[in-house]
Amino acid sequence: MLSIQRKPKISASRKLMLKSLMVTKAKEELEQESLDKEEEKQRYLAERSPPLHTSSMSLAQLQDLCRELHAKIDVVDEERYDIEAKIMLNTRQIKDLNIKVLDLRGKFKRPNLRRVRVSADAILRSLLGSKHKVSMDLRANLKSVKKEDTEKVCGEKNTQRVRERKHTHIQYI
Repeated sequence: MLSIQRKPKISASRKLMLKSLMVTKAKEELEQESLDKEEEKQRYLAERSPPLHTSSMSLAQLQDLCRELHAKIDVVDEERYDIEAKIMLNTRQIKDLNIKVLDLRGKFKRPNLRRVRVSADAILRSLLGSKHKVSMDLRANLKSVKKEDTEKVCGEKNTQRVRERKHTHIQYI
């Protein structure tokens, strides 16, 4: 067989240039995304925690403020703990489901099937078993044709191939 090498659709220098452009674009997007996250964080903190003016407060007011802040911290810690517990449970369930999927799929990889030529008698033997001795002659069911006619139409090599094909079938194992 002839091995014809195909010409690449894109030259190597063009590929390299495109890769470098993609990398620079990805870096820009990553930097922009980090800036957006930082802005979102600052906005959220400004919204959630207003500035405290403690200079004009008395000692009792400062103690009340500390108690309120500690109560808020406790609530947030409880929520964080609950969320972490849910995450742990979900990851454990995902791992278990992945294991079940692998068990259902089977531990071994299925082998690739290959073509094997098998005669009609071998197919019958495999289907019926070795106890039944059945011979199937496919030529008996065919119409008889004069040899001279077949040589004129097909040629000598084609008739031999046709005879071989009539006796063999392709089976996958």
